[in-house]
Amino acid sequence: MNGRASLSGKPYSAGVRIANWNEDTYLEEDLLKDFLYKREKGELLIQKSKRLKNNLLKQMQLSVSKDGFVHFGDTVMLLSPENNKSPTENYPAACGNLTLAVNPDDITVHTSESLQVPCGLSAVKSVNPVGRNAFRILSVEGNSMGEPIRFGQNFGLGATGGFTDQMLYLASDHKSFMRFAKKSYLQQVFLTDELSYLTCWQATFLDPQLRLEYEGFPVPANTKVLITHCHTNRGLAVPRNYWIRSYFGKEYEVICHTYLDSHKAEEDKNYWIIVTANPSDDGITMFDRPKPPSEETREREKNELYAGT
Repeated sequence: MNGRASLSGKPYSAGVRIANWNEDTYLEEDLLKDFLYKREKGELLIQKSKRLKNNLLKQMQLSVSKDGFVHFGDTVMLLSPENNKSPTENYPAACGNLTLAVNPDDITVHTSESLQVPCGLSAVKSVNPVGRNAFRILSVEGNSMGEPIRFGQNFGLGATGGFTDQMLYLASDHKSFMRFAKKSYLQQVFLTDELSYLTCWQATFLDPQLRLEYEGFPVPANTKVLITHCHTNRGLAVPRNYWIRSYFGKEYEVICHTYLDSHKAEEDKNYWIIVTANPSDDGITMFDRPKPPSEETREREKNELYAGT
């Protein structure tokens, strides 16, 4: 006999409830009330995730350098410039300009409303200043905000991820058996919430033959420099041939490693440009600002103008 027998001896149909079925109704009502409460308070996971992504992709305003130097307290982008080689010469490395960016893991993106530590970093092809790739120059030795940083002077790099109440710090440490970059197996970089000797960096002049002469001089903005980790004495670098898959798509690994050529000079993988805002336009940076025409170009345009008249 299918089903259960009733007191009358007839079987129950499959749709008949035989227990305290009111409990199921109460449970559904409680779940609905809990859902509505969390939605009203903005505590649903999808709402938290949306806030995090909105902040990471929020448009940011970089600082304007009035004297051409980088200062403590400036909001800047760290850009790894292209090496002007053809795609064939670069293969399999990535071409184009890349910027240092915050790269939270997938679990954080889908479940948190703020950045969690330790947080990863990557190099992205976007050169527009947003919450992900905007960093603040921090004083770690008691220097006043607004003072220019100098070659050989310690400073920190802070990332807010577009948040106003959170600051994480760019850090690195010696490679170990448990701590290394996932793709290259070299020294990793990460974001932490504590200032320490692991979060201290220095700007180094690009030409090794003039490096000692420029020690103590202000660091120019929008010019190629080297960024060196003080504790390990290794340069911040983008190898460009190690790509990683993130929530935002295909991006490139950032590490701490000094690449030297046959002349014992740093390679372009260690080159960085500290990008500031364009004072004449709120929408673009100094890196995007058109270069003034050369004397030859101006002369040629003038001759073409006269020829047309």
